Amino acid sequence: MHLLLINGPNLNLLGQREPSIYGSSTLQAIEVDLQRKAKEEGVQLDCFQSNFEGALVDRIHKAIGEVDAILINAGAYTHTSVALRDALLGAGIPYVELHLSNTSAREQFRHNSFLSDRAVGVISGFGVMSYHLALQGILNYLRKPG
Repeated sequence: MHLLLINGPNLNLLGQREPSIYGSSTLQAIEVDLQRKAKEEGVQLDCFQSNFEGALVDRIHKAIGEVDAILINAGAYTHTSVALRDALLGAGIPYVELHLSNTSAREQFRHNSFLSDRAVGVISGFGVMSYHLALQGILNYLRKPG
């Protein structure tokens, strides 16, 4: 099984950006830990981060026929990007939307997601654990019988 983790804008600043909201772990530490967990599960996990919407769209397109599922923390693009939504739907790859913070408990503009209605599931508000819950959720989804 092959999975792809996509992280959007400003997530490269984790560990230094608003630690009271996003925690003190760096994106690199999160990726290393999640790849370790994926390996324990017998799964390959590739990681990709970009601050550029087009690069995220291109990576989703590249994933067609390459991965079984996507874990995506689209950051601010969650609330603004029809292009990411269209790329995910066009790729036809199941995905889980995830967030470190509880976006529903934040500013009003963060309450809307262009991705959630077509996601297998949405995980938010559990900090770094959101990544692990998303991984476990998509594995359960992919491994379910029939």
